[in-house]
Amino acid sequence: MSRHTRLLLAASLVFIAPLAARAGDSGFYPLKADDGDYVDNHRVPAQYESQIDKLPGVVIVGNPHGKVTLSEFYDVNCPYCRQASADIDALLRKSPELRLVLVPFPVLGIPSIQGTRVELAVARLTSPEKFYAFHRKLDSMRGVVDGNRALAAAKDIGLDAAKVLEIANEDKLADVMTKHVRLGNSLAIAATPGFVIKGIAILGYPGRKALAKMIESVQRCGAPMCNVKTR
Repeated sequence: MSRHTRLLLAASLVFIAPLAARAGDSGFYPLKADDGDYVDNHRVPAQYESQIDKLPGVVIVGNPHGKVTLSEFYDVNCPYCRQASADIDALLRKSPELRLVLVPFPVLGIPSIQGTRVELAVARLTSPEKFYAFHRKLDSMRGVVDGNRALAAAKDIGLDAAKVLEIANEDKLADVMTKHVRLGNSLAIAATPGFVIKGIAILGYPGRKALAKMIESVQRCGAPMCNVKTR
């Protein structure tokens, strides 16, 4: 076992609170995914949505002053998050008013916790633009992303591995990850990726077209779906 792996394993454990049952008003908007199925969505309390930006370690990319905020709760080992990544990147390039808040959400086991430790270290050491390049690099990987693979990606974007590792192994990062998971629990994010946009949570990835429609609707009428009765 390499020194890097040994240190990351020793410092990676974090208590993950169980996800709460989703709110009873699932399907608050009759949104449809690209495949025609209804999108699982529910209202979120404003006081919880407002806390997302305040979480330690989140990174804001796109237009930091954009009129549309899309928060993504993702796990580095979630295949659907990886699938969504290229589409979201295209939407960022196409939507000048889009503000994307990236929220690491390590709920898929020890490798994800290790990878997230490295993510949080990278976020502290570099700019949002460079972090986003790192984020996209992780999403392009196949197989399990653990601490060592995430560390290699950090080196690929020019960061010093020793500095990344020193921060990644800080005990206080366990508290950071726990805060992310607890807020996700309060928002009833019971699947990854989970998105929060203008007062609703979306569970799972609805597809590029569906997400683009929600962004356009928020720009047009201030809601993820315009001219429709909500439940």
